[in-house]
Amino acid sequence: MNGPSGTAGYGAEAQALAVQYESVTFAEVHREMLHLFPAPPAAVLDVGAGTGRDAAALAALGHSVVAAEPTPELRYIGEELHRDSGVRWTSDALPGLPSLGGERFGLVLLTAVWMHLAPAERPPAMASLARLVAPGGRMILSLRHGPVPPGRRMFDVPPEETVAQATTNGLHPIHRITRADLHGRPGVGWTILAFEAAG
Repeated sequence: MNGPSGTAGYGAEAQALAVQYESVTFAEVHREMLHLFPAPPAAVLDVGAGTGRDAAALAALGHSVVAAEPTPELRYIGEELHRDSGVRWTSDALPGLPSLGGERFGLVLLTAVWMHLAPAERPPAMASLARLVAPGGRMILSLRHGPVPPGRRMFDVPPEETVAQATTNGLHPIHRITRADLHGRPGVGWTILAFEAAG
């Protein structure tokens, strides 16, 4: 994404956000979906990796992990916090993720990312993601619902739209849940979707 767009507000608040992100564990965030994660070792891409909480946890399990984070301040914090994790960091961003080229991943993870994409960005972003999922691989993403914090760009994306876009690109829905916000923010809830590419 060019300009401030979906990353607006994150650089200035990076330190506070790092505390928030790291205050919950990988297992807490993904507890309803962990049974869908591949067994290690697998190639994993964490898109919008933030401070690398999930990327580092996945690397500790034995996966080969790429963390894509477009906000320099968050990426720097993540590289420092998890410097011995073995995670490979990149500054790439949706909708294109151009630096990842022909790579393929057994798991592509988008946690609290998709809501930052404007309507026109979502179809090309889904096409980019579908190209990165290996045959038989899975993609898991979360959709945020509720009020938008000041200074941020977010969209309340209908799950049906996301499912339709994924299906069009050969990613088939295999699981869907709704959950409350782990940070207890008033009016905020989440839909988590899992997809699988044909084997």
